[in-house]
Amino acid sequence: MATCDVCGKSENMPYNCRHCGGTHCGEHRLPENHNCTGLHSWNDPGGVFDSGFDDSVNGGGATASSLTDRLPFDTGPGGPLAYFRGNMTYTFLALMWLTFLLQWLSLIVGGAGLHRALFVLTPQNPEYVWTWVTSVFAHDPLGIWHIVFNSIVIFFFGPLVERYVGSRNFAILFVVSGALAGLSQIAVQLFQGVPPAGGGVLGASGAALAIMGVLTILNPNLKVYLYFILPVPIWLLAVGTAVISVFFIGTGGGGTIAHAAHLVGLLIGLGYGEYVKRTKNIRTQNQFQLGGGPGGPGGPGGPGGPGRGRF
Repeated sequence: MATCDVCGKSENMPYNCRHCGGTHCGEHRLPENHNCTGLHSWNDPGGVFDSGFDDSVNGGGATASSLTDRLPFDTGPGGPLAYFRGNMTYTFLALMWLTFLLQWLSLIVGGAGLHRALFVLTPQNPEYVWTWVTSVFAHDPLGIWHIVFNSIVIFFFGPLVERYVGSRNFAILFVVSGALAGLSQIAVQLFQGVPPAGGGVLGASGAALAIMGVLTILNPNLKVYLYFILPVPIWLLAVGTAVISVFFIGTGGGGTIAHAAHLVGLLIGLGYGEYVKRTKNIRTQNQFQLGGGPGGPGGPGGPGGPGRGRF
């Protein structure tokens, strides 16, 4: 389920505008109905604006089609992928678990060497640029709780951030913050000395902390149930995470937890949240109010169910 960027209505079958990247309900799906920024770049000599929703409209007789048009299955609103349209949070969650299965397949087929080359961002081979991205979606294949914990955080908090910044910006935030967090972790490993086991990093923790950083700026008093038991404001959770990360980065401890990645992800989220707060007109108080009505995190479609967001 996604929320219309214009009216806030929850939609099971949302429309994603190819021109501005926004998510809209049926009423606001057309560019002229949601004040689409793509209207400003209209330069169609034939006087027809191709909104992308009517196949009978051909802007200027162009024959080029998008990548999704060339796929051998229906990617439209009624297709099997419709639930993921305009919902990058669930798309990324699905990719994380699909990657988890592929990790096991690589271990079975090629062993630890193949798995490490495909999914782990390592200090030995930072030039393997694909691992900058694959390591964000990959998790410890031998420990289910790594991916479960990150999935819980992203499931509850991701829709909130995606609602306020839009699906396109959310996707950029997730991938870029995750990649930079991973690169910072291996930079620390190179500086402090690569662990005997070879080092490296994988996991979506950096991206998850970036999401939490955005929420910390937009609504610092959002109540979070730590381990589903202890209620704490999200700003306190962010401060605690930063203090713990700085402590273990400074002492070189912390076991296998990527504290540098956590800290960098959180800082990216805080910085982006401050940018969003200053440049966008976001109804933070009404939409973040716990236990509120439609549109709030405790309302229909919001994370955490009635009255609470959980961590």
